[in-house]
Amino acid sequence: MPLPRQALRELTPDQHGGIDYARLRAEGITPEEVLDFSVNSNPFGPHPAVREALACVEISRYPDPEAGLLRERLAALCGLPPAQVLVTNGTAQAIWLIALAYLDPGDVALVVGPTFGEYRVASQLMAAAVYTLFVPEEQGFRPDAAEIADQVRARRPRLVWLCNPNNPTGVYLDQGAVGAVLEACERADSLLVLDEAYVNFADSPWNAVPLLESGHLLILRSMTKDFALAGLRLGYVLGPKESIRALHRAQPPWSVNAAAQAAGLAALDHLEEYRETWRALRRVTEDLRAGIAGLGFPVLPTAVNFFLVRTGDGDGTREALARHRILVRSCRSFGLPAYIRIGTRRPEENRRFLEVLVGR
Repeated sequence: MPLPRQALRELTPDQHGGIDYARLRAEGITPEEVLDFSVNSNPFGPHPAVREALACVEISRYPDPEAGLLRERLAALCGLPPAQVLVTNGTAQAIWLIALAYLDPGDVALVVGPTFGEYRVASQLMAAAVYTLFVPEEQGFRPDAAEIADQVRARRPRLVWLCNPNNPTGVYLDQGAVGAVLEACERADSLLVLDEAYVNFADSPWNAVPLLESGHLLILRSMTKDFALAGLRLGYVLGPKESIRALHRAQPPWSVNAAAQAAGLAALDHLEEYRETWRALRRVTEDLRAGIAGLGFPVLPTAVNFFLVRTGDGDGTREALARHRILVRSCRSFGLPAYIRIGTRRPEENRRFLEVLVGR
């Protein structure tokens, strides 16, 4: 029997947060019975207009393969021409498309970690050599721009993966730091992939779009997280026209289905209401962090709606809370086995979490 490519045979898949549906079925539990703190999405849910738009989607015909209307709206929102925007099936697809479009076997990909594992997975699938610059706990998991720039100059990677704000640490680098990394990428002829999936959750986000003029930058954005569309999968890429054209060439046809396109358009119609939920979520996050710290757990600073908590045994904490039908993310897959990651939920759900944490 023919074997798959060697890079695929040797690949170790990443682990993600979210509900294990097979486990719930085996235990006779419905997803509605679980409080899921393992994901970092908007807990206030989609705007009612999104559900109304979904009810009107015509599913008997193919969707617009270009996601044209949504692409135009996103371009206008970002101050770019549509040719510099690609709508994708979540940012996960964007990551895989970038690896497919830009990595040849033997190329170097530099990952600034601890971070989202799909950067490694997508790069290794293309048989690239992946080097992770792992920022230590003693540094507060805050990357040093000069150190990243040094690694770029030394290794001359084809791609540099930088999540900002970062998952799972919640660290958010300022424009000066990202600019310094980008300058090093320009000199090394590297492409910086700036994943801003969580930027709308940040208290004071800065605009990275002007940095696209360098020609060495791609920006990833997600509508899955901030607009509460996880079940539909929706994201987009901003970049130079030539890069967007290359990614589109690699993208499977009809990647973004009609429901996702309709939901995205409806969500953008109510952007101000969503912004209010993001502001509320920042306040609720600080309340939850204070509550957990008050129980004696070390809670790390964060710029967004999720944060790390040091419990000493992330796997054990996850299993202990799962017995109460509360799901958190063990950070072992990030290389942080002593930590769990908490994604803030609604105030009443956060109170339930604290009650269980006291008695676990």
